[in-house]
Amino acid sequence: MPSETEFAVLTEPFRPELLAHCYRILGSVHDAEDLVQDTYLRAWRAFDRFEGRSTVRRWLYKIATMACLTALETRSRRPLPSGLGAPSDDHRVAVAAADLTVPWLQPVPDALLATGDPAAIVAGRNGVRLAFIAALQLLPTRQRAVLTLRDVLAFRTAEVAEILDTSVAAVDSALRRARTRLAEAGPVADDLAEPDERVQRTVLDGYMDAFTRADPDALVKLLRADVEVEMPPTPTWFTGRQAVAGFFTDRVLRPDRWRMVPTRANGQPAAVAYQHAGDGCYRAHGIEVLTLIGDRISRITAFHDASLVLTFGLAPALTPQQGKRI
Repeated sequence: MPSETEFAVLTEPFRPELLAHCYRILGSVHDAEDLVQDTYLRAWRAFDRFEGRSTVRRWLYKIATMACLTALETRSRRPLPSGLGAPSDDHRVAVAAADLTVPWLQPVPDALLATGDPAAIVAGRNGVRLAFIAALQLLPTRQRAVLTLRDVLAFRTAEVAEILDTSVAAVDSALRRARTRLAEAGPVADDLAEPDERVQRTVLDGYMDAFTRADPDALVKLLRADVEVEMPPTPTWFTGRQAVAGFFTDRVLRPDRWRMVPTRANGQPAAVAYQHAGDGCYRAHGIEVLTLIGDRISRITAFHDASLVLTFGLAPALTPQQGKRI
């Protein structure tokens, strides 16, 4: 049996992509991290029986995929509010209370998926876009696995069949159904008109500045006419610049309420939001992920879950002094 060092040398390079794979299937960064850890534990225990008939990479994907499918036997799909009901185009409607009974979709930090290869990072962004992950959640679990293995990771059909312990015909059938259902869900390639990283950062900086200064006019200038905003775990969501701007103006933007720290999630520009607390500190509030078309914001997905901030490697609070410097 190889040493732990030898095992790590052979397997650790695949950890970021395995995390992305598990996240696509599960829709939860926390669950994905647990399943990847379980994958490596299972692989270590079984490594002396690995016969080399497939690559180490494909062998790890087989362990990870089957672990995900087993986990999903007892777990519900993870939606966004847009996957559960219609939006409102009137900001004056009553906003529903947070629904903590729903296992909401979570964002994933880009930093956890980094491979160190710039070309691989760019190529992999399509596979973790929020719109794509949300659409995947509409698929039955095995169709989800087949589509990610075949269309995102480009495994050959025979390799997918081997990973899933099924036939080539079954893979082809599941793939056709998954592609059809995904097409019916609507467009998921929001990044087709996405600007370069310089423009993305300019828009993100403008968004954070508008929140920090509580400037609704500055925010409106960044929004497309058809912009949408959703805020899990709140089921209510809004569509249209007038409704979105009205909601932020009337209910969100207040002087000295917010501080923002830039980050990236799901291959998209994002911000960590901190809200002013009574003791003068700013407490973690959640992660806000922006979808851009051109140089305007087409969707704001504001995950109001303070626990996610730790996953992004940031502090749970900013001191008054830190808040003043941002």
